[in-house]
Amino acid sequence: MRIVDLRSDTLTLPTAAMRAAMAAAEVGDDVFHEDPTVNALEEHAAGLAGKEAALFLPSGTMANLVACKLHTQPGDEVILERTSHLYRYEAGGFAAYAGVSVALIDGERGLVTPEQVDAAVRLADVHQPRSRLLWLEDTHNAGGGSCWPLDRLAAVVAAGRGHGLAVHLDGARVWNACIAQGFPLKAIADHVDTLSFCFSKGLGCPVGSVLIGDREFIAAARRVRKQLGGGMRQAGILAAAALHALDHHIARLADDHANARRLADGLDGLAGLRVRRPVETNIVLLDTSASLLGPMEVVGSLIGAGVRCLPINATTVRLVTHLDVSQPDVEHALAVARTALESPAR
Repeated sequence: MRIVDLRSDTLTLPTAAMRAAMAAAEVGDDVFHEDPTVNALEEHAAGLAGKEAALFLPSGTMANLVACKLHTQPGDEVILERTSHLYRYEAGGFAAYAGVSVALIDGERGLVTPEQVDAAVRLADVHQPRSRLLWLEDTHNAGGGSCWPLDRLAAVVAAGRGHGLAVHLDGARVWNACIAQGFPLKAIADHVDTLSFCFSKGLGCPVGSVLIGDREFIAAARRVRKQLGGGMRQAGILAAAALHALDHHIARLADDHANARRLADGLDGLAGLRVRRPVETNIVLLDTSASLLGPMEVVGSLIGAGVRCLPINATTVRLVTHLDVSQPDVEHALAVARTALESPAR
């Protein structure tokens, strides 16, 4: 059976050219800061963001945890949107390791307003935790790959700064936002103190994320990475893949976005399913509320037809386009979905 895997953009395999770059990488011991390829990657990533320094880490979750730890003290509070990846999908690391609580905002497609930030900030009172960090996500995973408009980002950050908050951007898929909106990374990074992005999602690498900020912050992050067991040795093999992706896999994200829009248009209305609009990047959310099929039934029917996807809550199925999903793959997925979801047996 032909399989089209739309569960996540983490499922991509290294291309032949990426594997060649990995095989040819010059390496050293990165814990001693002696891996030339890692050093080159960190310098390049920092330059793209217009920041002083960067740190290569094994995962986006670790990058987020390091950032959360360094921006806060135990007992502080982080202000973030309710469906943020840090809160929903990172195993409570913010509480277990950073020792912080969270103030949750109900945003729209993952985006919040300055007024909501103002309202979430705690009073200066010994009975309450201290509001310390504003946490943003771009693109917002649970918001369907939604992007922060620059003017709205600036306004929300200004609200946070008005209360003395540091600002971190979980930019796991920030390159999707850059391509969708036509901005360089620096245009987004200029608004925040620190940011992270993943190489192992839309950029198609097997492993890795990067945390970016000023030199003092990144020097401290190197120590925290070691405490978490994230110090890697001859990591240049992985960094070479990331450098290759930065050179070759960013502009092509537009193809993923086009494929997602085609997928959304073809699925919308099948068996009463509705696509949550707009589809800005590479994530399609199917709302099952008006359908006789629940998320598990939709997913089961599609998997049985060779189209893999994920239920993410009681009314939503997620499908993600990526490097290993071509336009013909999307057309095939739509053809089998029509049969699987609207067959007479149903």
